[in-house]
Amino acid sequence: MTRVLVVEDDPQLVRAHVIDLQARHYGVDTAPDGATALRLAAARRPDMVLLDLGLPDMDGVDVIKGVRGWSRMPILVLSARQASDEKVAALDAGADDYITKPFTLDLPAKKAVRDGRDVRLTPTDWHLLEMLVTNPGRLITQRQLLQEVWGVSQRNKTNYLRVYMAQLRRKLETDPSHPRYLITEPGMGYRFEG
Repeated sequence: MTRVLVVEDDPQLVRAHVIDLQARHYGVDTAPDGATALRLAAARRPDMVLLDLGLPDMDGVDVIKGVRGWSRMPILVLSARQASDEKVAALDAGADDYITKPFTLDLPAKKAVRDGRDVRLTPTDWHLLEMLVTNPGRLITQRQLLQEVWGVSQRNKTNYLRVYMAQLRRKLETDPSHPRYLITEPGMGYRFEG
């Protein structure tokens, strides 16, 4: 079985990555910081590393350098950092590719970042987004979303939901007309694909 080491300190993102990778039949190890990542990379010898650069104990570039000291395993950087000099530094250190996260969420702090800038989300936006993001890949029905966000009396008002989902896509998706993350299941509901 192909093994992937996910190096990420955001528990929500870790959960989404694990679910996504396991659904594709990968074995997954996770590390919340650089020291754990280096230890697991040496002990478990994964086939690939999926690495966030913003770690609590060290910069992800130092993790890349540490792994490159003894291994050529592929390292894919997945980071919210947009600056070209940071991308160059990661690639120069030995990363095989660098993908910029289209948006980053900090659910407890109610903070969203897209393209390096804070995104203003209303309380209703957050409520909808939290329901979807905390259930990655799972269909949440229109009725469930309406009842949870607007209450039992509004559970048939699908126009509310369409308006807010369109608004969320405009704020978070790179191409709102072809969403990558906030997916509509026509006539049924929505799902978040991480």
